[in-house]
Amino acid sequence: MAYITFHGAAGTVTGSCHLLQLKDRQLLLDCGQFQGPWEIEQLNYKSLGFDPKEIDGVILSHGHLDHCGRIPVLVEQGFSGRIYCTHPTKDIARLILLDSAYVLKEEFMWKQRKLTRAGVQVKNPLYSMENVYYSLDFFNKTMNYGESVELSKDSRLMFHTKDAGHILGSAQVYVDYAGPDGEKRRLLYTGDIGDGDRPIVNNPDAPEANPAIHALVIESTYGDREHKSYEDSVVEFEEAVASAMKKNGTVLIPTFALERTQEILYHLGNMKKSGRLAKDIPVFLNSPLAIDITRLYTKHCNFCQKDIMNEIKDKRSPFVFPGIRITETAEESMAINSLPGPKIILAGSGMMTGGRIKHHLKHMLWKDSTTLIIVGFQAEGTLGRKIIDGADTVKIFGETIAVRADIYTINGFSAHAGRRHLIAFAKAASPKNVFIVHGEPKSSSDLAENIGKALPNTRIFEPKMGEKFEI
Repeated sequence: MAYITFHGAAGTVTGSCHLLQLKDRQLLLDCGQFQGPWEIEQLNYKSLGFDPKEIDGVILSHGHLDHCGRIPVLVEQGFSGRIYCTHPTKDIARLILLDSAYVLKEEFMWKQRKLTRAGVQVKNPLYSMENVYYSLDFFNKTMNYGESVELSKDSRLMFHTKDAGHILGSAQVYVDYAGPDGEKRRLLYTGDIGDGDRPIVNNPDAPEANPAIHALVIESTYGDREHKSYEDSVVEFEEAVASAMKKNGTVLIPTFALERTQEILYHLGNMKKSGRLAKDIPVFLNSPLAIDITRLYTKHCNFCQKDIMNEIKDKRSPFVFPGIRITETAEESMAINSLPGPKIILAGSGMMTGGRIKHHLKHMLWKDSTTLIIVGFQAEGTLGRKIIDGADTVKIFGETIAVRADIYTINGFSAHAGRRHLIAFAKAASPKNVFIVHGEPKSSSDLAENIGKALPNTRIFEPKMGEKFEI
């Protein structure tokens, strides 16, 4: 018998972690960190829900923290198997996990200073830099799309990956295993799947439906809505930037270091090349992590769209243009706030829950001359969600800050597929069973209802945390 148990991203967007129990192997599909408000983040400190010593391998779909961020915890608790992923994902996960360990340490030290005097006991960081370096030894099987890996000869357990079109190196995961009567069965895990028609990453591959897919595990981040068209979103973005530049203002763009930063740089570079943005206007890339990840796009350009790959190979990086300024140190970051406009600042974190963007917001969110352009998903309870929901004031580092900046929310840049594409993907896969994960309850329920209409003979499940199913 084969089973799948959902230990994360079930009823919530983050913390992807799904346990496959097969004939003679136990595998994890991702092992991600819970992100968002404390009631969500505290799940990281609870039991994983299984014995890490019994896990034979982790198949990592991509390098976002909510998919790889508990791997150091897994290893620290006894995991000694292999971690399987694409070549870019290995390099990305290394940077993401090291950055996460640094942030966890900084948050711990800040809380310790502020709360210990009040008699509040502060939890130790989820993991340390040393934990991360040790866990990297287990990333010992990198692979290309379409490359089959044999996990067990006895049970004919195989898996392979295809492009998910989400971020650099992201993968759909296909696991072939034996059913109760020895018949061949297939599970397809989408990981996070893209919307397609993006300038840098490739379109997601269509699902393989031969042999038939017995179980589809599909994300639902935007399962209840459509994105604005990508072309319209680019136009809206450029108009917002141009409007801010006319009033010599500051543009703040909270960006996820991975994928969103590179895409925004690409469009700002195009604006400079075409003259729609003056070449002397400074664009500050103010995120050490984003700087390092952008370099990986050069190293792994063969995983990008062909035009981007050719540009990079011809030494014409789409991420380098007149006026780009790389700010790696804290001192350089602080100096940006005192420079007069016009200027454009890209900084993390994307949901404004931490990082350098919070310092810029503290200094500039209350100014009429500031334009805040939000180009990514904002989870419930985050500072970003409070701002787009229309808060007049927000708390930043314990201080009340008025929200007077012009706010633009442009969701067409999302790296996640919208409802229409998710339904089309499920329909093309035509599975016997669908498990809907990685979404807030409304998104998951809406997607479940619509997939049910498209596939009336398919069983559809919205798993809860810890729920186990036979597959």
